[in-house]
Amino acid sequence: MAAAVAAPAPSRKTETYTDTKRRDDVRGANIAAARAVADAVRTSLGPRGMDKMICSGDQEVIITNDGATIVSRMSLIQPAARMLAELSRSQDAAAGDGTTTVVVLAGSLLRRAQSLLSAGAHPTAAADALHRLATRAIEILHAMAIPIELSDRESLVKSASTALNSKVVSQYSTLLSPLAVDAALSVVDPAHPDLLDLRDIRIVKKLGGTVDDTELVRGLIFDKKASHAAGGPTRVENAKIAVIQFQISPPKTDIEQSVIVSDYAQMDRILREERNYILGMVKKIKAAGCNVLLIQKSILRDAVTELSLHYLAKAKIMVVKDVERDEIEFITKTLNCLPIANIEHFRTDKLGYADLVEEVSVGEGKVVKITGIRDMGRTATVLVRGSNQLVIDEAERSLHDALCVIRCLVNKRFLIAGGGAPEIEMSMQLAAWAKELQGMESYCIKEFADALEVIPYTLAENAGLNPISIVTELRNRHARGEKNTGINVRKGQITNILEENVVQPLLVSTSAITLACECVRMILKIDDIVTVR
Repeated sequence: MAAAVAAPAPSRKTETYTDTKRRDDVRGANIAAARAVADAVRTSLGPRGMDKMICSGDQEVIITNDGATIVSRMSLIQPAARMLAELSRSQDAAAGDGTTTVVVLAGSLLRRAQSLLSAGAHPTAAADALHRLATRAIEILHAMAIPIELSDRESLVKSASTALNSKVVSQYSTLLSPLAVDAALSVVDPAHPDLLDLRDIRIVKKLGGTVDDTELVRGLIFDKKASHAAGGPTRVENAKIAVIQFQISPPKTDIEQSVIVSDYAQMDRILREERNYILGMVKKIKAAGCNVLLIQKSILRDAVTELSLHYLAKAKIMVVKDVERDEIEFITKTLNCLPIANIEHFRTDKLGYADLVEEVSVGEGKVVKITGIRDMGRTATVLVRGSNQLVIDEAERSLHDALCVIRCLVNKRFLIAGGGAPEIEMSMQLAAWAKELQGMESYCIKEFADALEVIPYTLAENAGLNPISIVTELRNRHARGEKNTGINVRKGQITNILEENVVQPLLVSTSAITLACECVRMILKIDDIVTVR
């Protein structure tokens, strides 16, 4: 009789069911919220993009198509949506331009990521593929880039014009572009040629006139009047200028208290002492040869009184009061002088010198202009004019973007074609590279490569063209090796975009790709939201 065969022992390794529905729901909700932000700003992309009217609770109205401004003003509650607002802010800090592009790009990558997850791809695999794609995309952009020199002013003006062409004030780009280039180049220090600090360029806004009246001033402008008390001077030639941080007014007690004087003789004595105190200060200022006084705004007590202004007017000293505390550094750097914190330190060697300081009428008000500064520091001032406050604010934002473009070119001296050309070239080369890879990575990179086509597609859509036929023709031209072919929005067709002078700094494109991929990877890797009370 054959031995009975023992039944196999039950395996200890049993499959367990894990409910991933919550994780999928959280990931889906994050992607949906972030895509909603991207869809909101997508219509603002490009030279023919629409503008947004932003109304805040305190009746403030802003009209703009600057991506960073639009997203930063949105009241976003969902954390993933706020991540896209931070993304736009990061692009603004890194490059200054491309703030709409980076949000639209992130939205498109998230849409493709969602379809990958629905098809069964793991979020980590998609995130890793996105990291490799970003690295390869940067290499493709570098291969397309054209080196430039800062001495090539024409190329710099073209880059600034491209940044301004998508703005509300695009009709003034022929004026603002050279102005931005001249302002930026005037503050570049030869000792540090790769560094451009935009804090050295001050923008002063003044209502009245049109944007055509905007000018670059080789000197200083104060958006305030000179003091007219007691007939003080409003024009001084061969000016000796002092920037003071002390008050020309009677001292106060150290603690909050009232001193009651009931004796008339004592009152007369107090007033006499006050007059002598102020007169002594004015005499020291006059003895140093100073004839223009810039007085910092004071919070402890009045910086000047009617009596001190009277004595300064008698001494023929021009007074500009209420200079903001945060402007002092810029003013002293421009005038090449030192701020004076105490009357005892008032010396001739701390003064700045200029050919002319005068009060001039600008639009509906007056400004104080200082020109012909001796040994002027590396700074520049731009006086922005406009018919209403909305136009002036948008002109300032546009000018800031143009200055940031020049800063990008100072930091990284390469230009790249605009008009959707780099995105199509990256999309095609990355799709070809995906075929050489294997498995899930190949599938993910192919999907994300197609996502880059959203930029030319949106440019064509916002310009009223047929996006499908435009993008298809663009692909065909790039397949034939025409790397610099892009969408010419003005002509409504595809041309060599370099010949149309539509160029942008390499740093804008590389920064947009890197930041968008980083943001999408971060959103993909979130599988739960934990609320802490």
